[in-house]
Amino acid sequence: MFLKESNLYLRLLGFEDRSYSNGPGRRAVVWTQGCTLNCPGCFNPDSHSPDAGFKVSVRSLVERIVSAEGEIDGITISGGEPLQQWTAIEVLVRRIRRETGLSIILFTGYTWQEISRRIAILPSGSNRCSWLDCVDVLISGRFIEQQRVARGLAGSRNKQFHFLTDRHQKKDFENVPEAEVVIGPEGDLLLTGIDPLRWE
Repeated sequence: MFLKESNLYLRLLGFEDRSYSNGPGRRAVVWTQGCTLNCPGCFNPDSHSPDAGFKVSVRSLVERIVSAEGEIDGITISGGEPLQQWTAIEVLVRRIRRETGLSIILFTGYTWQEISRRIAILPSGSNRCSWLDCVDVLISGRFIEQQRVARGLAGSRNKQFHFLTDRHQKKDFENVPEAEVVIGPEGDLLLTGIDPLRWE
């Protein structure tokens, strides 16, 4: 059974139409809002509060991504913690896979074992776990400040790359820029990447 999309929203920290530092090629980036993992040294603490950010319907987000398909190579979903909005993320990735040829990269602070346990407790006969088959690369694990590397899209050495399709290989991530500055149409600046620049 597929989930109904009416009134289904994601709470976001931000969205970027074009980025080169959040995965191979040119990508749209979805940053979810809300994370209770509280990893010490997290470079994105503004994404932690579940009440901050803004709400967007999954339907409108999909439409925006689909309309950009000819100009981007894929989407990257980061956070915050995307899997704390499990249902909406499930619908988002299912639709992106069904309606586009874009690659999908998903960051999560949860380990593969934690995700597997969550899947295991879903109702019998549910196909809600199969949405992971729509993800090309899952990058999992808490950020550990003492193991920080901040390159190749790995924040720390413990991060695990799960290549769930043959769309990407580890070498595809080796030359992804660590940082990027995006100037918006109103002159606002977005500092992004696995090792973003910081204002002093």
